[in-house]
Amino acid sequence: MPFGCLAVRDGRVYNSLSDVTDKYEIGQILKAKEFCELCLVKERETDKVYVCKKFLKKDGRKVRKAAKNEIMILKMVNHPNILQLKDTFETRKEYFIIQELATGGDVFDWILDQGNYTERDAANVIRQVLEAVAYLHSLNIVHRNLKLENLMYYTENNHNKVVLRDFYLSKFENGSITEPCGTPEYLAPEVVARHRYGRPVDCWAVGVIMYILSGNPPFYDETEEENTDMHNRIIFCRIVAGDFEFDSPYWDDISPAAKDLVCRMMEVDPMLRITAQEALWHEWIAGNGASEKNLKDGVCAQFEKNFAKAKWRVRAALNTL
Repeated sequence: MPFGCLAVRDGRVYNSLSDVTDKYEIGQILKAKEFCELCLVKERETDKVYVCKKFLKKDGRKVRKAAKNEIMILKMVNHPNILQLKDTFETRKEYFIIQELATGGDVFDWILDQGNYTERDAANVIRQVLEAVAYLHSLNIVHRNLKLENLMYYTENNHNKVVLRDFYLSKFENGSITEPCGTPEYLAPEVVARHRYGRPVDCWAVGVIMYILSGNPPFYDETEEENTDMHNRIIFCRIVAGDFEFDSPYWDDISPAAKDLVCRMMEVDPMLRITAQEALWHEWIAGNGASEKNLKDGVCAQFEKNFAKAKWRVRAALNTL
């Protein structure tokens, strides 16, 4: 039996907490998320700092499933636009997932802080997301929770590299998936309608992210309070119908190429929806279709109007429907 590990009656071998603390100095909790706690850890041998997710087994079956799922997926993937796994530990009470630390902040906040923001900036973000998604799809992995707040810049000093995080809802497409999950406003029509679904749901979500980078959500309800059943029903009806528009004046200065790509990613029929690899060849990504016009003032004004409360950005749950 490995030193520092514990065997229990079910025959499994667990790490002891000292296995974690002997290798890493654990800092204070930075944030408590829906399924886990986040903290910084410093590797004692190298003094390198990483981010650690701690899942508490006592929090229930869904939390335990989320932790095991994320560990399984992260052990399989290796891509420059995905936060890489450093270490994992499982004790009798917890799961620890230690990953690279992205210090550049999320894309949403970066846009608000810039003096200049163009379609080309947005295209740079979307291209990297599509490259990560195309890689996942080549492994038959569906992320299932792509959203703007799961995108981060890797470093503070260089806002060129975007990384994707949070894989606890990811799943292999080794057969059609049926259970609904994710963040309501990013859900594809086939998920909302409780149909079988697969990789195309990620492409729909990238389309929603791309639309939001204009400053507005594609599906909204101005008459109801957020986080209510009626609000979700209205949003879901609009998603199933593909009921979104390029509202004036917010989209007046957006290029035809951008609008075309949004429409192709947010195609209601998943069989007709553009794939991640096909989207990478689109002129807005690979050509000269993205405008260089500064959209900063209009986009940020809409961001602050639509997302100031931050409720829309943080909502996520398993089995939301």
